[in-house]
Amino acid sequence: MSKFLLVCALLLTGAVARAAEKTWDIDEVMGRPDAPITIVEYSSLTCPHCAKFHSETLPQLKKDWIDTGKAKLVMRDFVWDPLAQAAAMISHCSGDRYFAFIDTYFHNQQTWTRAAQPLDALKGIARLGGMSGDDVDKCLQNKALLGAIMMRKDDAEKTYGIDSTPSFVINGKLISGDKDYDSFAKILAAQSK
Repeated sequence: MSKFLLVCALLLTGAVARAAEKTWDIDEVMGRPDAPITIVEYSSLTCPHCAKFHSETLPQLKKDWIDTGKAKLVMRDFVWDPLAQAAAMISHCSGDRYFAFIDTYFHNQQTWTRAAQPLDALKGIARLGGMSGDDVDKCLQNKALLGAIMMRKDDAEKTYGIDSTPSFVINGKLISGDKDYDSFAKILAAQSK
């Protein structure tokens, strides 16, 4: 783990400044692009409250609001630690499997975050999703992607004052904390009037 933390720290050093080398479009969108309600979720893959939202609340939100075209979900990383950073990077590098990776990482959070070798656990999950160990290593060395993730986090802190996860910006209004489905549905219903 200490080698992993060292690599993350080295990557982070100056990564934001180098992000301009390649522009990464790191907004991942679930739902119709023209949906009238935009839910921007700021989450960290090591956050237990975020995992709870993804396992307990999001499935019903997806069924009732996203799949019906009433809302779309825009995922944005708000990483708290090197493990969350690595999982976010791997998810972005997975291409069109992004949401499958996010879902898998959240649903198995207790396993990979507590593993003796968390990076190996992340790689094992990535391998099941079709990425080789070399693909993961190459991804984790992508300074432009890391810079984009860190710039997005910095922007969220400055623009919305986000300091916890999960946090949501629904049509421009900040909602902090994990919400159950009924609470979330009330907020969305108020936005649809």
